[in-house]
Amino acid sequence: MPRYEHVSGAFFALVSLAQLIRAVRAVPVQVGSYTVPVFASFIAFVVTGTLAIWAFRAAGTTSPGR
Repeated sequence: MPRYEHVSGAFFALVSLAQLIRAVRAVPVQVGSYTVPVFASFIAFVVTGTLAIWAFRAAGTTSPGR
């Protein structure tokens, strides 16, 4: 299952990078009538970055069943 973990890690890394770019450039985002604050992108960057690291680490571990 390392292929799934690599794909998940790559996806989360791309989302994390997009959130970081949005936060640094302060790109406005509006959902309906609600404006999403920039600090939400910093939080999303940390969360998705953590998920990417977790996925890549899981892909690197081997267990006797693999």
